[in-house]
Amino acid sequence: MILSLIGAPILSVRNLSVDALTPEGLKPVLRDVGFDLTSGETLCIAGESGSGKSVASLAVMGLLPKTSLRVTSGSILLGKRDLLALSNRTMRSVRGGDIAMVFQEPMTSLNPVMSIGAQLTEAIREHQGGENAEAVVLRMLDAVQITEPARRIKQFPHELSGGMRQRVMIAMALSCQPKVLIADEPTTALDVTVQAQILKLMRELKAEFGTSIILITHDMGVVAQMADRVAIMQNGRIVEEGPSPAIFSRPKEAYTRQLLAAVPRLGALAGTDGPPRVTPITIEPERSDRSPVMNVRGLNVSYGSPVGRIFKGKAPVQVVNDISFDILPGKTLGLVGESGSGKSTTGKAVLGLIPFTGNVLIDGQNIAGLDQRSMRPVRRSAQMIFQDPYASLDSRMAVGAAIAEPMVIHGIGSKSERRDRVADLLRRVGLTPDAATRYPHEFSGGQRQRICIARALAVGPRLIVADESVAALDVSVRTRVLDLMLELQETIGLAYLFISHDMAVIERMSHHVAVMRGGRIVETGTRREIFESPKDDYTQALIAAVPIPDPGVYRKRAQGLG
Repeated sequence: MILSLIGAPILSVRNLSVDALTPEGLKPVLRDVGFDLTSGETLCIAGESGSGKSVASLAVMGLLPKTSLRVTSGSILLGKRDLLALSNRTMRSVRGGDIAMVFQEPMTSLNPVMSIGAQLTEAIREHQGGENAEAVVLRMLDAVQITEPARRIKQFPHELSGGMRQRVMIAMALSCQPKVLIADEPTTALDVTVQAQILKLMRELKAEFGTSIILITHDMGVVAQMADRVAIMQNGRIVEEGPSPAIFSRPKEAYTRQLLAAVPRLGALAGTDGPPRVTPITIEPERSDRSPVMNVRGLNVSYGSPVGRIFKGKAPVQVVNDISFDILPGKTLGLVGESGSGKSTTGKAVLGLIPFTGNVLIDGQNIAGLDQRSMRPVRRSAQMIFQDPYASLDSRMAVGAAIAEPMVIHGIGSKSERRDRVADLLRRVGLTPDAATRYPHEFSGGQRQRICIARALAVGPRLIVADESVAALDVSVRTRVLDLMLELQETIGLAYLFISHDMAVIERMSHHVAVMRGGRIVETGTRREIFESPKDDYTQALIAAVPIPDPGVYRKRAQGLG
């Protein structure tokens, strides 16, 4: 399928097919992918993980790993040159010079032992020569709105925030004024306000430098905000394409409609007091009292103890300051804020995973001062789900053993009873019992998160702390996992401390919301109070920054009409 555009294209992809090299032979990854990109245009390629969108971008850049992927047919024309026919030496001059790329995770794209200035200068000298390279670096850092560029060029990647590192990557990509910029999920790992800044920056730089953009994303809100045209990918093929307004208002394919329907929309639950119901009946928790399952008072966490060589002579840094909240059985407290606000630190502290001062009561027992041995029985009441399910699971341990391990530690049941419970838990989270014999790498990201949920449920907790538990998942997979968590809450009365930077997800999941900034809770209230009448300016800014899956909204804003 080819996207038909008016005007001569800068980049033309025709009938591109890519196969994976496996022990069983070639397996298709891309099939007959085609699109055109014209001057000054933003083309968004959208789809879930595994749809092939990133593989298509790597093929354009000539970066496919030769040991595992092979282009089997098609052409990639930059002007009149077929990039697939160029030598590696010639492609080096094309990459960065004519086509540049911004990857999803800037920390893994930047060299940790080179200063920011050295890395930018290296790219410029490679394609434009060394004359005035430092002046170009300073000008580009200023263009991407990095403060104090003269000081930043001496810093290293770990000294910059995630948003600033992504700005550096954009500056590097644009420093040689490429004709085409490919941005592969450039904002997925960023907070909603930082994401809004980066997207605004990309629009401004496109206007200033006349660069055409291919934006790869699974976020339809970002697509609505950025795209002139949209290509929807599924299973290695483009299944639908067209102008952005038409894709959003008149989608033809069921898969496109499914992607759009799965996008959390702020205000969809306006006027209601809790999350949407996903089961017909609610089974109350076994305990009849309504006392808090978690009670937190005056929680403080500091990093950087003066003890030890690294922090010797330095005062501790207060990262959580005087936090207090309650969580009732069967209810969800949404804890929201940007990276560095202290929300994840709070989640670890209330489970006794890091030192803290103050009081934290779990099922009425104060865990302040308890050592790990004394904490063990308390952990039956409160479990945690982490952001990255693959990092949370032992790659050498079968899934069934991973789910059963907490039961073994707590001495729950016989071997056969544990095996039966593992099978029941797998069914409960939407997997089959035979999954117990497989390993984490054999599952998708959404399935691995379901396995982590099953493991958290193994010891029968009353509370689960979910720390960015769906942040890395595709929008439709995210919806299924959130529905599962809501269903478990309704059927077995689970309480959640749900930590996220995504305001739309917080609105969907929460009964009450606490907004964190700079280690403090700046606003708290019911879900309805926070989202329908926020009082704090920071809360209002978080809500305003959420991408809206409607390109008409952004056209009106650009015209000064809304």
